[in-house]
Amino acid sequence: MSELAADGVPVAVTCRVLKFAKQRYYRWVQEPVSQRDWDDAHLINAAIDVHVNDPAFGYRLIADELAEAGFTASERRVCSENGVFSAFVRKRRGKGRLGGPPVRDDLVRREFTATGPDRLWLADISEHPTGEGKVYLCAVKDVWSNRIVGYSING
Repeated sequence: MSELAADGVPVAVTCRVLKFAKQRYYRWVQEPVSQRDWDDAHLINAAIDVHVNDPAFGYRLIADELAEAGFTASERRVCSENGVFSAFVRKRRGKGRLGGPPVRDDLVRREFTATGPDRLWLADISEHPTGEGKVYLCAVKDVWSNRIVGYSING
């Protein structure tokens, strides 16, 4: 683009044709790409190539392959900068809780339709963390009118 600008082609026209924002061009002129960014781009491209060749490779094997290709990068750098991980991810274990009996009886029997006003109310309690501690909101809703008939906020 600098050569076109030197030949008299306006930067705005060149950016519009290339579908490139003028601000990005001028920012690049003021702050060109550093050597570290250039090296990172090459590292990312090489890591993606290794990952495409064998998607089962995790970040450790990708780092080993990059070392064989002549790139010096730790496993941590490969993992954090590239975001390239193994295609086969281990399942996370649960917290070891077993489902127990319901806390309360299901008086509604999963039937959430009302035949008239004030026949069926639903309640919900929400916990909201704030800078000063937790705030609890309890709301009661009338199913017939779909309105909140009462609420309480406690901190």
